Amino acid sequence: MEFFSQNLLTILLLLPVFGAVGIVLHQMFWKQEEQLKWLTFGITLVNFVISIPLIFGTKTAGFSFEVNKVWIAAINSNYHIAVDGLSLWLVILTTFIMPIAVLSTWNAVEKRPTAFYAFLLLLEAAMIGVFVSLDLLVFYLFFEASLVPMFFLIGIWGGENRIYAAVKFFIFTALGSLLMLAAIIGLYYMHAEQTGIGTFDFVTMMRSLELGQLAIAGTAGTLMFWAFALAFSIKVPLFPFHTWLPDAHTEAPTAGSVILAAVLLKMGTYGLMRFNFALFPDQSREWAWLFIVLAIVGIIYGALVAMVQPDVKRLVAYSSVAHMGFVILGMFSFTEWGMQGALYQMLNHGVSTGALFLLVGFIYERRHTRAISDFGGLANVMPLYATIFVITAMSSVGLPFLNGFVGEFLIMLGMWKSTILGVTATTNWNYVATMLAGTGVIFAAVYLLWMIQRVFFGKVTNDKNKKLTDLSTREIGLIAPLMFLMVFMGVYPRPFLDAAKDSVNAIQKRVMHQAGGDVDHAERNADLSPQTAVKDAN
Repeated sequence: MEFFSQNLLTILLLLPVFGAVGIVLHQMFWKQEEQLKWLTFGITLVNFVISIPLIFGTKTAGFSFEVNKVWIAAINSNYHIAVDGLSLWLVILTTFIMPIAVLSTWNAVEKRPTAFYAFLLLLEAAMIGVFVSLDLLVFYLFFEASLVPMFFLIGIWGGENRIYAAVKFFIFTALGSLLMLAAIIGLYYMHAEQTGIGTFDFVTMMRSLELGQLAIAGTAGTLMFWAFALAFSIKVPLFPFHTWLPDAHTEAPTAGSVILAAVLLKMGTYGLMRFNFALFPDQSREWAWLFIVLAIVGIIYGALVAMVQPDVKRLVAYSSVAHMGFVILGMFSFTEWGMQGALYQMLNHGVSTGALFLLVGFIYERRHTRAISDFGGLANVMPLYATIFVITAMSSVGLPFLNGFVGEFLIMLGMWKSTILGVTATTNWNYVATMLAGTGVIFAAVYLLWMIQRVFFGKVTNDKNKKLTDLSTREIGLIAPLMFLMVFMGVYPRPFLDAAKDSVNAIQKRVMHQAGGDVDHAERNADLSPQTAVKDAN
C-alpha cells in the first residue's frame, strides 16, 4: 500500500499510456476490433477508481502524493509531480469524464478504431500530466502532448470540415505554447543569473521568490507574464482568441467535444491561476483590468452569437466562450469568493457542458443532423430525452439547487466585493463589471430556452422525427452520473470548496501581498465564507 500511495500519480499517468500500447498490440496479434472499446473502457474505468484515493489523501494545504526525482540532471530538470486543492478536482474530473467519453462513441467509430482508442488514452495521460506537473519543462511537454491526440481525433474522425478545424486548433494552441516555452527558458536563465543555479522547478522558484533571492520584474517580467498568459488565454479560450473553439467543437466527434469542453479548456484557466498568479503577482494585478474587460466581452459576445446559431452543437460551443468568461472574471477578482467560484465553475462547466455535448451526440446518431430547423416537437416522441436535456440546460443557465448556480453566484459576489478595478468619484467599477457580467446569465436563459422551445415543444413537423426512439439503457447510464453531479454539486458544494480553500487563499494572499494589497481580505470575510454564502443564497 505504501508503494501504491507513493506512486499513485505515476500510475495514473502510465496506465493510459500502457493501455494505448496494449490495444495496438492486441489489434496486431488478435485483430478483434469489437474488443477494443471494452479494453479502452476498462482501462479508463480502472484509472478513475485508482484516482479516488486522491480525494481522501490530499492535504488541505501544501502538496500531496509528491514525487520528485531527477530527470535531466544536466539542466536540473526533475520529474516533479503532486496534487493540491487547486489541481485535485481537475484530475478527478479528467479520470471521471474519460470512461463516459469512451462509452459515448460505442457505436459511432467505424474507421480506424485502434488509433481512435489509442489517442483517447494518450490524451488522458497528457491531461493528467498537465494538472500534476510542478516542473515547468515537464508541464510544457504534457501541455503540448495533449495537443497531438486531439488534433488527430478532430482531423480523422471529425465532421465535414474536420481538416480546417483541426489545423486551426493546432496553429492557435501551438503558437501560444511556443511563447510559453520561450518564457520558461527565460525563467530558467533568470533564476540561474540571480541565484547561481538554473532550475525549471516551480516550487524552487516560489521559494526563491519568497526569500527575495529571485525578482521577476521590469520589462522581462512583463514579457514572460504575457507569454504565459497568451498561451493559457488561447487554451481557455478568452476573447478574442476564441475563434478556433466553435469550429473544433462542431467538427469533433462526440467524445472529442466532451473532452474538449470538460477538461482541455480548463488547462488554460488552471495555468493562469497556478503559474501566472504565483510567478507574476505584480503583473497579474497590473493587467487584471484587461482580463476582466475581455472576460465580460466574451460573456456577452458568446451569448449573443449563440442566440443566432442554427446548429445545436455550435450553439453549445459558443456558450462555452461565455461560461469560461465567467471563470476568468472570478479569477481576476482576486477575492476568495471569486477565485473559489472560478475553480468551482471549471468543474461545473465540465459536467454541464459535457452533458450537453453528449445529448447533442445522442440525437445526431439518430438523425445525422444538428440543425435546429430539422427538429420540433421531440418531447412528444422522446420524453425522457427532452426531460434530461431541459434539466441539463437549466444547470448551464445557473438555476438554484443545480451546480451552475453555485459557481456563477460566487463569481459575481466576489467581483462585487473586489477592489481590483478601483473607485472613482462617481463609479465603483467592480459594480459595473458585475452587472455587465450578470447580463450573461439572462442571455444564457434566452438562447438555451429558445433553442429548447424550437427543438422539443410544439407539434412534430418533420416526419423523420416521428419514429425516433427514446434513450437506450447505455445512454441513460452515460448521462446519469453527470445528472447526479449537477444536483449534488448544486445542493452540497462544501466538499469541493473546502478542499480548494487553502490553496486558493494562498494564491490570493500572494497576489494581494505582492501588490501591497490587503492580505487579510479573506480573514475579514471569515464570517461569510463561500460555503455559507451559497447556503444562504440557496
